[in-house]
Amino acid sequence: MIQAEIGNATPGEAGEFALGSILNGGGSSPGGNKQASLDDWLSLADAYYDAVVGQERFADAIPMLWGTDAVHGHSNVYGATVFPHNIGLGATRDGDLVHAIGVATAREVAATGLDWTFAPTLAVVRDDRWGRTYEGYSEHPDLVVEYAGRMVTGLQGDAGGAGFLGQGRVLATSKHFIGEGQTTDGQDQGDAVCSEEMLRDVHGGGHRAAIAAGAQTVMAAYNSWLGNKVHGHRYLLTDVLKGGLGFDGFVVSDWDGFLQVADDPAEACARSVNAGVDMLMVGGEWRRTYHDLLQQVGAGNVPMARIDDAVRRILRVKARAQLFSGSRPSQRPAAQDSNALGDPAHRDLARRAVRRSLVLLKNDGVLPLRRDVKVLVAGDGAHDIGKQCGGWTLTWQGTGNDAADFPTGTSIFDGFAQAVPHNGGSVVLSPNGEFGDEAPDVAVVVFGENPYAEGDGDRNHLSYSALDPQPLAILRRMKERGIPTVSIFLTGRPLWVNPELNASDAFVVAWLPGTEGAGVADVLFCGPQGNVGYDFHGRLSFSWPRHALHTPLNVGEAGYAPLFPYGYGLRYRDNGEIGVLDESDVAHGLPALDGTRGDGSTYPRCPVAAEPDD
Repeated sequence: MIQAEIGNATPGEAGEFALGSILNGGGSSPGGNKQASLDDWLSLADAYYDAVVGQERFADAIPMLWGTDAVHGHSNVYGATVFPHNIGLGATRDGDLVHAIGVATAREVAATGLDWTFAPTLAVVRDDRWGRTYEGYSEHPDLVVEYAGRMVTGLQGDAGGAGFLGQGRVLATSKHFIGEGQTTDGQDQGDAVCSEEMLRDVHGGGHRAAIAAGAQTVMAAYNSWLGNKVHGHRYLLTDVLKGGLGFDGFVVSDWDGFLQVADDPAEACARSVNAGVDMLMVGGEWRRTYHDLLQQVGAGNVPMARIDDAVRRILRVKARAQLFSGSRPSQRPAAQDSNALGDPAHRDLARRAVRRSLVLLKNDGVLPLRRDVKVLVAGDGAHDIGKQCGGWTLTWQGTGNDAADFPTGTSIFDGFAQAVPHNGGSVVLSPNGEFGDEAPDVAVVVFGENPYAEGDGDRNHLSYSALDPQPLAILRRMKERGIPTVSIFLTGRPLWVNPELNASDAFVVAWLPGTEGAGVADVLFCGPQGNVGYDFHGRLSFSWPRHALHTPLNVGEAGYAPLFPYGYGLRYRDNGEIGVLDESDVAHGLPALDGTRGDGSTYPRCPVAAEPDD
């Protein structure tokens, strides 16, 4: 019932305590090396397996589960394919694509000897100030419901089918149960103040679909509902999830989430387990939790029947995952697939996902670009794969990464460099937008949010230029010189960008596209024969704000009046003129948030994922 982090529990310790599970938290890897090789991952997986199964004092040793946050591809692993974050997949409106990404991700996870991914995230995001907005597919539950089952079956296979949890498949997680997208002011780990009908009808549909598709694990949410933490909420976890919905897998806590249920760690442990948490994910002090749980059972505070139920559920899932086959991780058939990590077919799939996720907000006749033009590519996002991948990429926050960390990835600039020079044009990279005596035919400015994850991304307004005015300055300089401008916006949520829209002849939302940034150029340029090669396909799965404080903003609500509505997205055939927009920034002077919750305490940190200064 205890899950420890690999940075805090050696294989020997895992065997000594007979731990049921381990995880690698965000930014954690074998030896603390984020460029660890496939062999490094397999060797460590074998070490844990041998340490637990090889304990002579157990007549029938029980293999452990290894879980990981493969939330947009196997994104903790060097050389893996990193797909667009969920907000971009929401824009594709393509369930088949989502399923295929699940299949590819499972294959890469299984190749490293791991068993389980903490995905998909099924949050229905109702306030875009939330730092986890990009982890949600949409503000509308219907799209989340459609995608939930497709991703789960992609990862696990079809429940009841011959290939269910077979070779190249991994356990999926329906997370986070429930209501995290409804918190007041979009505050991470905050309180969802809503009716049970809202919780059921808006936030429950994705979880129902995931469970119906056979999801074997559910992760409890950090948030509260009407003031009560979900980790300690027996009605939600036991009566509704396990009872009403018939979920027969197991519930895992989020990172130290059970410790938020009570001030005393032992009491928090007991209350969470009694509420229905079956496995406790412990960030650091797992030995304390181990002894706390034993003490609470011995004192009669946790009934043995509850322990038996939790263990039965965990063993059931391990059996379904075929962990009792007797094979070390490196000897499993999926681990023999040494070409799975970063497979060119997966990269092609990721590039297709980028193409289909792009949303065109404005086009005053500039796009598509001819391939024989002189292009200036500017902006700090133009040649930065780490920035275009966002959070949960090699490190927890997605920061501290450079080109060497993505050996097979392509930046957005790389796509332009592939598209233009061999077709009579030229392309120059100039992050600050400077150029010599010869003016370009067009300037493409790539900019947007820097990587973040969880509460570190919480905001109190949606103004982009209030925090980063440099891209707007570049765009305006180009306009003053009479140079047509194209903006490519990297973002994990809709943001107020009226000044940038006014300064752009075309404006493309690329979300957080992952490692295959070259897919952007595929759409922006004409095909080899001068016709439209790839048209824009993406449509907004989140409504776009009219001003910097225009949130919550969700389709179907009273007074709904977005700048661009849910489902908006231009095609090349459309009239892309939008007129001059109001540039009054109502967020002027508001400070940025500092990563603390409303009560002044900090968000739970991942000690093994400390970020370097950069």
